[in-house]
Amino acid sequence: MKIAILQPTYFPWCGYFDLIDQVDTFVILDNVQFEKRSWQHRNRIKTPTGLQWLTVPVLVHGRFQQKINEVEICEPAFARKHVRSIACNYSGAPYVKKHLGAISELLECDPGARLSDLNLRIIEWLCSAMQVRRNFVSASALQATGRRTELLANICVELGATEYLSPLGSAEYLLAEMQAMALRGVDVTFQHYEYPVYRQQHPPFVPYASALDLLLNEGPNALEIIRSGRRPAYQPSEVMLPQVAEA
Repeated sequence: MKIAILQPTYFPWCGYFDLIDQVDTFVILDNVQFEKRSWQHRNRIKTPTGLQWLTVPVLVHGRFQQKINEVEICEPAFARKHVRSIACNYSGAPYVKKHLGAISELLECDPGARLSDLNLRIIEWLCSAMQVRRNFVSASALQATGRRTELLANICVELGATEYLSPLGSAEYLLAEMQAMALRGVDVTFQHYEYPVYRQQHPPFVPYASALDLLLNEGPNALEIIRSGRRPAYQPSEVMLPQVAEA
């Protein structure tokens, strides 16, 4: 069984859904420490002047050690602002009218709502709208413990996974701690994804916006386009890490 494990992010990018589409089970890593100004509570849409951040306001003062699934949204009114930004900047997109009502409903939150619940709701909706096959498990519902690679390895064992597909951004620490996976008989590969070019509002094309950009512009072609960016996964020996200059 192949799995991937990733934190729940706000309106994730196309590569996030490529990972979901490749594995038997996708684990939502919601029980690790929240990071302010991270993808966990913000992402970008395309505008006439480039990429623009949409950020969910959350409570952080005095809560420095809180886990992602403990983070509360502090200003539910953000939903209307984000919907307006999407409606304005995608007014000419072919599929905005089809999906804008659902987006508005997705973002509506009560005071004290949890960020992880919002993100999971968005991820599930985007999977459905783009026809991405998925099987989700929340890490907080499992018994696995540990830090970094030890935690990932224990999740693999609990789920009976023999293959772990990792995002490339985790390569530095995962390669350094690969023994934790090897001792449990888990083979590790790294996602190789080349961002696809598709029809987009406000040319020239700019990559790495939220997958919402793809959906609103390409509609039923979204999954095919996501898969077009997939390349054979990197083996650990093929991953080149940035070299640190000597002092």
